[in-house]
Amino acid sequence: MGLIQNVLAVIVVLGLLITFHEFGHFWVARRCGVKVLRFSVGFGKPLWSRVDRHGTEFAVAAIPLGGYVKMLDEREGPVAEEERHRAFNQKGVWSRIAIVAAGPLANFLLALVAYWLLFVVGTTTVVPVIGEVAPDSPAARGGLVAGQEITAVRDEAVHSWQDINLELVAAIGASGELTVSARDEGDSVAREHRLPVQDWLVRQDPPQPLASLGITPWRPRLPAVIDQVVDGEPAATAGLQSGDEVMAVDDEPLADWNRFVELVRGRPGETLALTVLRDGERRSLSLTPRPNTLDDGTTIGYVGAGVASVGWPEEYRREIRYGPLDAVGQAVSRTGEMTVLTLDAIRKMLVGLISPSNLSGPITIARIAGDSARSGLESFVSFLAYLSISLGVLNLLPIPVLDGGHLLYYLVEVVRGRPVSERVQAVGLRIGLALVGTLMLMALYFDLMRL
Repeated sequence: MGLIQNVLAVIVVLGLLITFHEFGHFWVARRCGVKVLRFSVGFGKPLWSRVDRHGTEFAVAAIPLGGYVKMLDEREGPVAEEERHRAFNQKGVWSRIAIVAAGPLANFLLALVAYWLLFVVGTTTVVPVIGEVAPDSPAARGGLVAGQEITAVRDEAVHSWQDINLELVAAIGASGELTVSARDEGDSVAREHRLPVQDWLVRQDPPQPLASLGITPWRPRLPAVIDQVVDGEPAATAGLQSGDEVMAVDDEPLADWNRFVELVRGRPGETLALTVLRDGERRSLSLTPRPNTLDDGTTIGYVGAGVASVGWPEEYRREIRYGPLDAVGQAVSRTGEMTVLTLDAIRKMLVGLISPSNLSGPITIARIAGDSARSGLESFVSFLAYLSISLGVLNLLPIPVLDGGHLLYYLVEVVRGRPVSERVQAVGLRIGLALVGTLMLMALYFDLMRL
């Protein structure tokens, strides 16, 4: 079921993003007087189509991953004399620039609308309170302590752990000090802390900004209460049931679920004496974790039981909501921040500060899309907005075969006063296809390595 949900989620996400991208090209092309021959959602054989009064065929094709807009163009086939003025290649350079740029701009617009919707409806976040600070870590040397709420990173206000992670990732490669503002419980004024760093997160795979600083977010205690029991596994064989709370293992009182997992994983094949609380009564059970060998050869214990979820206290929850007008400014700001972050990540990957293994391909996108869809509409829309920005940025890169490559040719034409020769464009096309193909293969390889 999870695989099917992932596939459906990626079809919805990529289908929406690429259709919106192509609609940008289509809409501006129409207004520039270019005849659009076909607007296809998906590739391959059309499952449905109709032709409008302008002669444009709208089609839904069999392969739902993507779409395209086909315009009248003398370079792709013969054009009747009476329709030459409607061909793309006959339009002025500024019209061609507008048509090509409209696709990526449509993706930025979609992200802006998505963020605006989230800010108007309101998003629920967890207050970024520090749970633990590792001894002799950058956070400890900077004076941060457990119980403080982080209010700003690098002089930028933050309201959630997501905001904090984005600011920390944006600082990859920094040396010197990271400024973090935090306030003690009950205080209204935050103090600035300076955390020493050197080559911050350089080539860390994957980047773990909070762990690298020595910060563990505060989380509510997770008691060892059983929620799910897998049939045929050791937990079911031992008689554990949903709702049981494991109070002790071999007479050692359990602090939380994490300690139970630690004991189970560390003692494969050994029998554990459990003290379980069920319906107010204590019971004694024997549990023998099944040995399970991981990909790296490590053998751990496995029992086939899941933990019951615990809600966050209200004082640790925060709702962020703006009025319709204020939300516009917030959406523009968030779209700009994510665009700059994406561009900076590409730059740092090119200069070696970020490992290329952080590239994500279709498998990772499908997994994240499925996870965000299961997490709720808020997570799904947020992921949709970020992916739309990424698609817009990537398409604007000056690589032949992408929109950015065509824009580069047209800007050269503006400067030179004449188009780039067909021969140069053909060579660029081959180079662009090689670059994009290589990136796609690398992304797919790293996807498979993550499985």
